[in-house]
Amino acid sequence: MITRRYMAIVLAAILGVVALYCTRQRPLQWRESSGVVWTTDFHISYMAADDLNDSIRAVLQSVDRSASVYNDSSLVARFNAGHFVVVDAIIDTLFQASLMVHQQSGGAFDPTVMPLVNAWGFGYKNGELPTEAQIDSILRFVGLKNVSIEGSRLIKSDSRVQLDFSSIAKGLACDEVGRMLRRNGVSHFMVEIGGEVACAGLNRQGKPWHVSVDLPTDQPDSVSHEAALVVALEQGGIATSGNYRKYRETGGKRVSHIVDPKTGRSQTSDLLSVTVVAPNCMLADAWATACMVMGSERVVQLMEGRKDLGVMTITAGSQGQLVVWSNARFAQLVVQ
Repeated sequence: MITRRYMAIVLAAILGVVALYCTRQRPLQWRESSGVVWTTDFHISYMAADDLNDSIRAVLQSVDRSASVYNDSSLVARFNAGHFVVVDAIIDTLFQASLMVHQQSGGAFDPTVMPLVNAWGFGYKNGELPTEAQIDSILRFVGLKNVSIEGSRLIKSDSRVQLDFSSIAKGLACDEVGRMLRRNGVSHFMVEIGGEVACAGLNRQGKPWHVSVDLPTDQPDSVSHEAALVVALEQGGIATSGNYRKYRETGGKRVSHIVDPKTGRSQTSDLLSVTVVAPNCMLADAWATACMVMGSERVVQLMEGRKDLGVMTITAGSQGQLVVWSNARFAQLVVQ
């Protein structure tokens, strides 16, 4: 008995020494991961001892299986098709965050707006512009009040209700990758998916992460990006929403992809773009969309005194010049 116990202690000590030696032989180094997800590019930089690319892709696949409207077998797609859906952690997080932003924005943010987005020719359906009668008909079943979580089930009050978390899911995906990196001991990283960014710690130069905010352009297919300014972040998320890249022209009329869930109309906001900095990228993503719907006047009223959200808007002046406004929280983060 004593001999066995002694041998077990010796073996544990040996394994401990080997583990410590192996750890010391694997120094931290900067690593990169990139690819395409949801038809957009992603770029991730992180400092770690191990290559975590497989884990990154596993996280993105997990979000896709839950929240992608373009994946027919995802939970959201099955819910939209009328199937019984048991809520997972990702859907619950997206729904609770959507509900909060929906309430605080006075209904400007609403993930049930997808039938209206499709009617205006965005999303996964394209066609002629909707008539007033069609819009009014769709508005009858648009509204987050028509969706609830009862027990573990996602419930809708009308079979025609559809959810689309596209305006918040990329932000959540950035956060989910960040959480996975933290679980693996990573303290310094930047996760960027389609322009939405989550970051923590410092960059390769030992400084806060620098994130460029693009100037609005009138060329929707342009691959060039002219930075309006640069924001320094050590923790949190940043997202930009704008009318200047995503629009369609029908009958000589430019139609924005931003649809007001309360009126059902393609939004004719005076805003060209909104950039939001938040404690996490999911909230930054949602608020950027909500602000675009609200318009500049309401954004200033709601965001001027907020301490948790940094907000910058860009509008077109009377002479065609770009007019920039930001609250104090955002101004503190701008690199001079």
